[in-house]
Amino acid sequence: MRKEPTDAEHRLWQILRPKRLAGWKLRRQERIGPYTPDFVCHAAKLIVEADGGQHNEAQDGTRDAWLRSQGFGILRFWNNEISTGEEGVLTAILSALEASDAASSRDRRTPLPNPSPTRGEGLIGG
Repeated sequence: MRKEPTDAEHRLWQILRPKRLAGWKLRRQERIGPYTPDFVCHAAKLIVEADGGQHNEAQDGTRDAWLRSQGFGILRFWNNEISTGEEGVLTAILSALEASDAASSRDRRTPLPNPSPTRGEGLIGG
């Protein structure tokens, strides 16, 4: 599929390719365990799938469960959604990326606002 993407995958990649969507870096067709999702943002732990007639819901369910167990969120869009509602698709993707970023920033340790002074940097008599 990497060499011959669907029209919807190609169009979506033109918008998502590295750092084009609000600075987020997404990769196309990158292997994660036994699976190769259409698009992945490792920083946000988000996978974006463009689904056409080739997708099987039972197989997708197994695949999605495994990817979720690895900490990834998954967004799926039908090819016709991408073709006819591109703005809505991009809004949904950006919202998911930003929600992920907000969640991960809450988990980050915030550095202390006033680090201990070192010799010559604010010490009295230093």
